[in-house]
Amino acid sequence: MKKLNILIVLLLLSVSFSFAQDTERYTIKLLEECNDELSNFGTTFYGENQMIYSSPKKRATTIRNNWKPNQQPFLELYLADIAEDGELVNRVKINKNVNTRYHESNVTFTKDMKTVYFSRDKYYQRHLDKDDLGMTHIAMYKADVVSPGVWENVVEMPFNHKDYCVGHPTLSADEKTLYYSSEMNGSDDIYSVSINGDGTYGDPVNLRQINTSGSERFPFMAKNNMLYFSSDKPGGMGNLDVYVVRLDGKSKPINLGMPINSYNDDFSFTLKEGENYGYFSSNRRSGKGDDDIYYFKQTGDLPCNQVAEGIVTDKNTGKIIPRALVVLYDDKGNELDYQVVGSDASFSFDIDCTSKYKVVGSKEMYSEDTKEFVSNADLELGLDLGLGLDKAPLNPTNPMASIPVTPSQYDKCQSALDLINNIYFDLDKYYIRSDAASELDKVIKIMRRCPNIHVEASSHTDCRASHAYNETLSQNRAQATVDYITNVGKIDATRINAIGYGETRLRNKCADGVKCSEPEHQMNRRTQFDITNY
Repeated sequence: MKKLNILIVLLLLSVSFSFAQDTERYTIKLLEECNDELSNFGTTFYGENQMIYSSPKKRATTIRNNWKPNQQPFLELYLADIAEDGELVNRVKINKNVNTRYHESNVTFTKDMKTVYFSRDKYYQRHLDKDDLGMTHIAMYKADVVSPGVWENVVEMPFNHKDYCVGHPTLSADEKTLYYSSEMNGSDDIYSVSINGDGTYGDPVNLRQINTSGSERFPFMAKNNMLYFSSDKPGGMGNLDVYVVRLDGKSKPINLGMPINSYNDDFSFTLKEGENYGYFSSNRRSGKGDDDIYYFKQTGDLPCNQVAEGIVTDKNTGKIIPRALVVLYDDKGNELDYQVVGSDASFSFDIDCTSKYKVVGSKEMYSEDTKEFVSNADLELGLDLGLGLDKAPLNPTNPMASIPVTPSQYDKCQSALDLINNIYFDLDKYYIRSDAASELDKVIKIMRRCPNIHVEASSHTDCRASHAYNETLSQNRAQATVDYITNVGKIDATRINAIGYGETRLRNKCADGVKCSEPEHQMNRRTQFDITNY
């Protein structure tokens, strides 16, 4: 079919990923060597076969031996070897320049293993900072890695503050951005800060893509800009759950599900780059005591989803075209989803990776256009759909009949309308009942799928009351029907007309003077739908 490319629907497909819950996607193991009745957590890979993690350690001195909130010894950082079965063995403490009498935990390294960022109570140069209530908060520090287990030249990060926590660092793949969690706005959120070439840092930026009114902590940046973190936001399995999100500004965090998550706290997720294993921490009941470290293997591929997004625009003018219909089909022709674009003319579909799809765009007065494509997790997809202006001219004196539908369109769309249950009204009323609303929602869906049809909504009454009164009542019912379809369904008001026939088209014997039951009268109080531009 030849088309005049007056309108173009641009399906600019950008890729984002989401991960479904599946108990068969991971196997987990509680570690024996490093866990005990105390709190052990916060694993970070060091090189190819070693691990840094946090663990309490009793000291010979009695000074500040225990942390009051849990009456456990303060946390220290340990370096351990990773055994073939994932166990953490042969642990040694990091040197005293790092481990102090207070808490140390959660680290991240540069790729050359020469620089480390880590969390510690705000204790620097032998001074312990406290807020106005006498509490000490976690802060972040940077150090040079001289050798495994030996860090020197510890410096405090410039965005630390005595009144709130700053910690849990992780680096982007290009090492130009540092991610961390902080309470600077009153609750735990995840922030990013740029690392400048001269060694200075930019201003902290709240990651509003993922932060909620709950607590977001323990970020871990993996490849492909995928950020793992823990949150206790509503909708999770318990307290802290592990989520993953692609940091593209659009994707939504996805809960990793069981067995990574439980009904307790699950956090400090870390994944070995290029491998299918990693570690996380949890205080679930099946552990040895408080927080415990678990080893996991990813036993199946993570299913990813792409997000197909776009804007409907006019090819010649570049102006957006609201209220165009975009329909998504699978490779068998089954309709998967549809959207009528809003005032910003944008649309978005969630699609699977490496699958075949067909997208169809349409708009009143334009013939539809179709394009098939295969999604690909590794690429951003761009599709253009050009919609041509229909040859049928407008009839300015009768816009309801301006563009006749084809016989096949009429058969398909009118047949669908004929299956709609009649819209019934209560006696002497014209408000839309709940059962009527569900049927009108079906009409809206049909009119979206058949964007060229124009419809008459004809309303009728029973014989009770005068003819003049019933004509007014039926017109009110027809108008209420049209108002619902145009307001709720955002259907163009020029495509549907309201006509009230009063009691002139009764469906049964119940005319004036004939005794009928209430259900028989109800049959006459109805609204029907017929295509008019055929």
